[in-house]
Amino acid sequence: MSFYLVFLVESEGEHKNAILLLDEPGLSLHPLAQKNLALFFENLSATNQIIFTTHSPFLVDADNLDKARKVYVSENGTTKATSNLNEGESKKSQPGATYALNSALNLHVAESLLIGCEPIIVEGPSDQYILTAVKTLLISAGKIKPKKELVFPPSGGAKSVKVISGILLGRDDDLPAVLLDDDTVGRKATQELKQELYKGHESKLHNVATFTDVPGSEIEDLVPADVIVEALDRNIRLDELFADTHKPGTPIVPQIENWAAQQGQTLEKGWKVPIAIAVKKRLLTLDLNAVDKSIVEKWTKLFETLIR
Repeated sequence: MSFYLVFLVESEGEHKNAILLLDEPGLSLHPLAQKNLALFFENLSATNQIIFTTHSPFLVDADNLDKARKVYVSENGTTKATSNLNEGESKKSQPGATYALNSALNLHVAESLLIGCEPIIVEGPSDQYILTAVKTLLISAGKIKPKKELVFPPSGGAKSVKVISGILLGRDDDLPAVLLDDDTVGRKATQELKQELYKGHESKLHNVATFTDVPGSEIEDLVPADVIVEALDRNIRLDELFADTHKPGTPIVPQIENWAAQQGQTLEKGWKVPIAIAVKKRLLTLDLNAVDKSIVEKWTKLFETLIR
């Protein structure tokens, strides 16, 4: 409070043309308070130059990243400051300042995407990639005509759906649709949501198996088998091809995990994401007429149900 008062009053007086040097001004402040502080800095910069350090994405102006400077310790032990925000990333496992910048950009993109959109909560980013591709194909072919842009915010797992739904509910007072896998965790999360947050709104909770007709299904089971098999054998190189072991008509994710285990390989955490990215790229090269008619019908039924 004293900081605000001093500089609001004195920026044109005793502190005219003063340069402000501030170290971590956002510490202990709520994220909204940090955003308000950033706005105050922006207004104050008309009369005073301000230089401040921060590790918080809420104090980074994603619309004006040209104003940001990355500060890091170089290999010779000296401190470097640069406008190249990727510089000094020799250790990819320790992104340092770049993490705050990426987070600021992600927050900015997320805020802009959700305005005027219809969110459909999914479990993870791999689901997001696949469903985005399917949506694009269906809209291009005129199979669906959503009134709003459909976005698929990932919850980070079935257990976190309640939290994400609560946040989005506070945004527009309307519970978003949810699409969960038909595995043990997904079914348990669905039952909990029916008893709590979604009580009376059960029609907004959806299970993948409803649209694949295969118990235990996950989003990957909505993808044409040849597309996902090709993506696997291109991205996960093992002695035995997955194409030689794949069994149509049963959930594909357990098959993939068993295929790797039988060859003594443990799939890395998050292995689904690069596969989903490859699947998305391949799907977007297809003409919908080249996709099996039964799969297109399942896709159409799914999206008509989600946006009903």
